[in-house]
Amino acid sequence: MIKRVPISALKIGMYITDLNNDWIPHNTQRKRGVIKKEETIEKIRRMGVEFVYIDASKGLDTQDSESAAEVDRRNESALQKAGELTPGLRPYVPLAEEMVIAQQVHSQAQGLVGEFMNHAKVGGAIDVAPIHQLADELQNSVLRNANALSCLGRIREKDNYLLEHSVNLSVLMSLFGNHRGLSSDVLHQTIVGALLHDLGKILTPDEILHKPGRLTPEEFEVMKLHARHSRDILATTEGIGELTVITAAQHHERLDGTGYPEGLKGDEISEYGRMVAISDVYDAITADRVYHKGMTPTQGLKKLLEWSGTHLDPSLVKQFIRCLGLYPVGSLVLLESGRLGVVVEANESDQRLPTVRVMYHTKFRMPITVDTLDLAKPGTQDRILRAVDPETYKIDVRKSLA
Repeated sequence: MIKRVPISALKIGMYITDLNNDWIPHNTQRKRGVIKKEETIEKIRRMGVEFVYIDASKGLDTQDSESAAEVDRRNESALQKAGELTPGLRPYVPLAEEMVIAQQVHSQAQGLVGEFMNHAKVGGAIDVAPIHQLADELQNSVLRNANALSCLGRIREKDNYLLEHSVNLSVLMSLFGNHRGLSSDVLHQTIVGALLHDLGKILTPDEILHKPGRLTPEEFEVMKLHARHSRDILATTEGIGELTVITAAQHHERLDGTGYPEGLKGDEISEYGRMVAISDVYDAITADRVYHKGMTPTQGLKKLLEWSGTHLDPSLVKQFIRCLGLYPVGSLVLLESGRLGVVVEANESDQRLPTVRVMYHTKFRMPITVDTLDLAKPGTQDRILRAVDPETYKIDVRKSLA
């Protein structure tokens, strides 16, 4: 049985299945196996880990453990409560119409961020005007219909993670900032900060940045420097605002001081640093990487709740969940009818009733004619039972989002 154990109860002879430290997106150390020495426990403790998951059938157990199923039930309950907060943005342009524009903006964004990073790497003159214009175009698309860019954010290739992550993070910050009512100037600066938050990786050696395997502890320390490099480059770039620098500099800081580059704690981290930290963790843990299989959107939201209070701001996590919805775009859900559908559009009036694209029937175990179903439409009887893992049914959700 898989159980969650507090770090204080961890001991030699236990079999770790998950270090539960994905709030550190670049940490590729995913140790599994039996603990053989105290030094291992101390190393885990120094990382800021409060709980790990063990397999009691493969190693020692403890009375201080809690079943993973019970943890999931508690996170699910917290997720449902978080979804009861005030509604967010209401789209005023049809999804199909905005998708055409969003595809152009999304493609342009990746190219422009890549070009910006290349210019900075060779020490050339940096023109920030196109970045500012791009931030406005992203924001306008989100205001018209946030579901379009959200759909594109779930259609990603793991080999292009760096650029796609930067664009997706800017979309998430736009959604988050709009939901929280940030002023247009503040919102603009944080979107630019999200677009350029990984700029400092131009100074990270390629053999570390693009290493397909796990980083050594020494390599991870080098990787962690990218946040400081981003801050320093942006701080000396003409046309970049102070909040943009702060957003980029603090995206890996954590409330308990276990983050980097400065190890800031509590109120030492700005409101925007806390926001971008949540958005960054969510996008990282739900993305497929060379060394990491992404969680489903719902699993990702539950992990944010689990890490609230220690690493992430609990109040902001709940607000983040509300602006994405109980079933974020790209979620695969099981309906009462037995059909599977991918969420393509959120419903701001009732999060339980999004628009889904059905394509598979679990009772007959076969694909069905693709159909778009608005669960909020009068007369629609089907309802969502729960979110499911696409791997269970070998479903590629990207095909339903394109």
